[in-house]
Amino acid sequence: MVVDTKPTGATTRSSLTEEAYRRLKAKILENRMAPGFQALETELAVELNMSRTPVREAVIRLKEEGLVEVIPRRGMRVLPLSPQDMREIYEVLTCVESEAAAMVAARGPTEVELQPLHAATRDMEAALADDNLDAWAEADNRYHLSLLNLCENKRLVQIAFTHFDQAHRVRMFTLHLRTVPIQSTCDHREQVEALRSGDPVLMREMYRAHRERAAKELMDILIKFHLNNL
Repeated sequence: MVVDTKPTGATTRSSLTEEAYRRLKAKILENRMAPGFQALETELAVELNMSRTPVREAVIRLKEEGLVEVIPRRGMRVLPLSPQDMREIYEVLTCVESEAAAMVAARGPTEVELQPLHAATRDMEAALADDNLDAWAEADNRYHLSLLNLCENKRLVQIAFTHFDQAHRVRMFTLHLRTVPIQSTCDHREQVEALRSGDPVLMREMYRAHRERAAKELMDILIKFHLNNL
């Protein structure tokens, strides 16, 4: 019997929606669609060379993640973030990521599971040696996402991912305004050892201190340079 493996209409639409979502989100996170950027669905569809339906569904998904707002008859607008927004985002990340890290430590990750964290930390150290902050930021993001992926609570991880994405644009914008992140890199190396030791209390405390220090540094930059909407 011959089985027809051609995608159905629903499958095709789902794939197009995912592609539209991925491409639009990348433009937002990489500041190619700056805060306040606004466009109609028809304009986005032309830019992506798609029909309006997958674009509309992608925009709704981005709205649910807090990256854009939908304005009736005026399309999508990329939401700017204020210092207060960033303070709230980091408060959520501090709570959620610290708990996720403690849960990973409690279950005792294997050496194989820890390898992505080791690799990211090594890449961060190499990037600092090369004075390459962009490479450092990529490795730092990889570290945090790898650690979250080891947490077995999907709902907790989804909350963290959503807020991590919201903070990404501002973190990248301020990357070259911050002090050289030597301490942050050292924190990650110590966190890997805490994960190996299987001590959830220590891991929670270390991760919370790490996030609180990062939040303070970011807030100081936003205030110092009067960066009110990013």
